[in-house]
Amino acid sequence: MNHIASSNKISLLVGSKNPVKINAAKQAISQFFPEIEIECKGVDAPSGVAEQPMTDTETRIGAVNRVKYCQSLSTQTDSKTCELFVAMEGGVDLFEHGPATFAYTVIATQNQLSVGRSALLPLPPSIYNALTEGEELGNVMDRVFNTQNIKQKGGAIGLLTHGRATRESIYTQALILAMAPILNPELYED
Repeated sequence: MNHIASSNKISLLVGSKNPVKINAAKQAISQFFPEIEIECKGVDAPSGVAEQPMTDTETRIGAVNRVKYCQSLSTQTDSKTCELFVAMEGGVDLFEHGPATFAYTVIATQNQLSVGRSALLPLPPSIYNALTEGEELGNVMDRVFNTQNIKQKGGAIGLLTHGRATRESIYTQALILAMAPILNPELYED
């Protein structure tokens, strides 16, 4: 872990300004470095995919694109201002067992990239059908549950699990798992 925490501060650049994603990134990384200050900044990073990714592959590509954008910002300034780059992309897909939502998480250093994925949350068919008509999950959930901007709060996960899990808790867990190759690079070399 010394290659990440070379001082008493770790700087993260998150590929989103959504407070849920920024908080999840800070929460995940701080669990590995409880004695170190975590400085976390969010930027609008383009995903290069649809606002509502509808496949596993599209969701993963969106997260990778966001983290690569963050890396490029650091490269353009030609200074090592960030130790870690983080991105999350929520998506849906239709699996054998039915429709579900999930997220891809990506953590990177300047020369290493690790992809993780969250657990699946089964979606009601009526909500999935609205997504296939072109709506975004957060908007559908707001309409169905009479909430406002749920995607910057507990998300569909919070609503459908009655608050036992939230969008932030799922992102945090997936980010913790994605840290394995970053923490143990010698084990993940080809």
